[in-house]
Amino acid sequence: MMSRQNGLSSPFMLGFDEIERALDRVTKATGDGYPPYNIERIGPSAEGPERLRITLAVAGFARSDIEVTVEDKQLLIRGRQIEDKARQFLHRGIAARQFQRAFLLADGLEVLGADLAQGLLSIDLARPIPERVTRRIAIDERE
Repeated sequence: MMSRQNGLSSPFMLGFDEIERALDRVTKATGDGYPPYNIERIGPSAEGPERLRITLAVAGFARSDIEVTVEDKQLLIRGRQIEDKARQFLHRGIAARQFQRAFLLADGLEVLGADLAQGLLSIDLARPIPERVTRRIAIDERE
């Protein structure tokens, strides 16, 4: 069996196995493009550090139809509408379809919250600015 070569196999890049597994998960993820989404960068402000905002077009979904969770470094957004059996359609062009969108989150990226307004679900994420730490390593002397 031949092992796969990748850019993370350099002997100078130690401990990046998790990133390689994450890349494999992302490349295996499939989606039909529904619902459409945007990802935007929002610069730092007086309220906090730079943020990312994911906005999904979820017209027709109520807040109770949508679930947003974080599982194993993945942001999962699921939508499920319960069909009203009492309604009789002469034409059905708007399907009550389910969806699931997954976004892989980098270490330290936190979900700040979610908001649903005018058919758009917005999820804000941020990475707190880490303290820069320099640590001196003692060198033992051996003979």
